[in-house]
Amino acid sequence: MNDKKTARNEGIILREIDVDAILIKVLKEDREDILREVTDSKLKGRGGAGFSTGRKWSLAAEARSDQKYIICNADEGEPGTFKDRVLLTDYTDALLAGMTIAGYAVGAESGIIYLRGEYVYMIDHIHDRIKNRYENKLLGDNIAGKKGFVFNITVRLGSGAYVCGEETALIESLEGQRGEPRNRPPFPVTCGFMGKPTVVNNVETFITALHILDKGAEWFKKFGTDKSTGTKLFSISGDCAKPGVYEFPLGITVKEVLTHIGARDAKAVQVGGASGRCVAHDEFESTLAFEDISTGGSIIVFGPHRDMLAVARNFMEFFAEESCGQCTPCRYGVEALLEGIEMLEQRKCSMKYLNELLGLCETMQVTSKCGLGQSAPNAFMSILKNFKHEILSRDSAR
Repeated sequence: MNDKKTARNEGIILREIDVDAILIKVLKEDREDILREVTDSKLKGRGGAGFSTGRKWSLAAEARSDQKYIICNADEGEPGTFKDRVLLTDYTDALLAGMTIAGYAVGAESGIIYLRGEYVYMIDHIHDRIKNRYENKLLGDNIAGKKGFVFNITVRLGSGAYVCGEETALIESLEGQRGEPRNRPPFPVTCGFMGKPTVVNNVETFITALHILDKGAEWFKKFGTDKSTGTKLFSISGDCAKPGVYEFPLGITVKEVLTHIGARDAKAVQVGGASGRCVAHDEFESTLAFEDISTGGSIIVFGPHRDMLAVARNFMEFFAEESCGQCTPCRYGVEALLEGIEMLEQRKCSMKYLNELLGLCETMQVTSKCGLGQSAPNAFMSILKNFKHEILSRDSAR
């Protein structure tokens, strides 16, 4: 797929900018002013969790340590998500500049891009852009003439584990350990990579912060809603006429998105990938925003011919494969849900057992150690809620 042709609706993130000029301008500002501007913008992390970026940077800036780190989570492993692939390929310098500014703001000298293992084909391109920035004094020592400011960026390749999209599992992987989530607290902003204060943001967040520091918080807040400011990149795939990467203001309705992409006859939309929520037709007026339907950016469209129980099976098989197995609710819960789907397919699942499975889903959401286990039941629960009649009335020979 030609990513340039599928990046649509130029807005904040996909607009053309002079990356180097913005970096040089921002490095002339006080750290406190940078942190204040990012905080005032109300930017929330674009990975899906929605934590305040300004708050995260400020906490890391306040932490006392001889070493701090900036980590870019480029482990884009959520099914149906491919927006960061476009950014890493076509907006590489914007990412590197955004990380550099974050390093300046929090007092970090080291940055790491944790790149998804399947994106290994990008690594030479990213290394070339990093090399170019060193040659132009935009990385390394005394960046852009800012005496005493040192920031270096390296690239580390992941091994294809979905759980390493979670920031503490990612840090464990970087340290050479098995990629398993840590207990929190302490949080990475005070005790992260190698026990040092660490900021972990995804690709889109760093690039968005760069744009905010170019045009200002008030400009950024003109887009989106009061609680979900700015725009968001969406990876759109499935049963639609115009799949691709789109930029929309947060607060847009599901129905409006479907109109843009040529999917007016959609039966359902999976928002947020496998760990997200299945939205049926009667919810298409809902908005894509942190206060309504939150998403890291994946939108998968299902047409009227799709078997939604088969969709649920596909997602649960994914989680069964990707669970790290560290905690019991996720390890056994996912397998039990998958068995329940098989029983539904064979029309052998009683209503009593189905209700027990839904109770298990709630237990997983509350007791699982990390976001993978907590969100793994989401697709099962929402598909069953929205398509219960279809699933329970299905032909056993189907």
